[in-house]
Amino acid sequence: MSTHTDENPFKCSLCSYAGTQSVYLKRHMLTHTDEKPFNCSLCSFKCTRSENLRSHILKHMGEKPFKCSLCSYAGTQRSCLRRHMLTHVDNKPFNCSMCSYKCIRSENLKNHMLNHTNEKPFKCSLCSYASTQKKNLKTHMLTHTGEKPYKCSFCSYECSTSMRLRGHMLTHTGEKPFKCSLCSYVCTTSWLLKRHMLTHTGEKPFKCSLCSHACTTNGDLRIHILTHTGEKPYQCTVCSYKCTKSGSLKIHMLNHMGEKPYKCSLCDYKCTVSGNLKTHMFIHTGEKPYKCSLCTFKCTRSGGLKSHYVKSHG
Repeated sequence: MSTHTDENPFKCSLCSYAGTQSVYLKRHMLTHTDEKPFNCSLCSFKCTRSENLRSHILKHMGEKPFKCSLCSYAGTQRSCLRRHMLTHVDNKPFNCSMCSYKCIRSENLKNHMLNHTNEKPFKCSLCSYASTQKKNLKTHMLTHTGEKPYKCSFCSYECSTSMRLRGHMLTHTGEKPFKCSLCSYVCTTSWLLKRHMLTHTGEKPFKCSLCSHACTTNGDLRIHILTHTGEKPYQCTVCSYKCTKSGSLKIHMLNHMGEKPYKCSLCDYKCTVSGNLKTHMFIHTGEKPYKCSLCTFKCTRSGGLKSHYVKSHG
């Protein structure tokens, strides 16, 4: 039988990593030095692997060569497609012991459990922000640098994550590929659809350990926890405004800039938030997508429907 040493002869001198080839060890060493030798010529993106740079370039080109055979999903990396294909698999063997969460990967369950323990091992060195995932910390650091590496090729929109850019691009095409099977709701991303489905089931899997509050997303739970601590980690650099959400700070900054990037194509209405533009469009279409399941009441906002339930059926 081969020993661990025989199988992985190339060992890192700084940690327990061991690999089968010297090229893997060289690539691993970059994680210790933070060196990123591959640079994008179109934005400030840098990475440690040439294949990651090639995939990144595809985002600028809008090309997604790896397509799902079961739905409209397309991605820039084969690994992303493989991970996506698991969403079509019904079997989710990893179950949370504290809520109804299930997943297909053990590392996803480990990350999820941190939401229950409130453990946030990845901490910002510049403010009090902390996260359960390293990728979230990387995205957060962009709020300090002001860097927005993902740029729309159709307008001046810029953002810090590729997912936000993909969602934004759909505002130009008008495409909403994710449809609710129980009502007329449609949206631009799969996670928005998952969150919407909870409004039908009434399920609130994320529970506060300090009070009886429960909510539909771990992001909402993190924000709720701040009501107990009083912490407002996002601070305006122009005035004394502080808030609990990065999105709220971005919207606030638009007030200083006087910028209203979301414009109605049918009238001269402008606003700072895409959600407000969507609600405004209902004035033109007459659509009232939020319907009461107990009576004939309809409205244009989810908040209006919640208020109706409390006043009329609560």
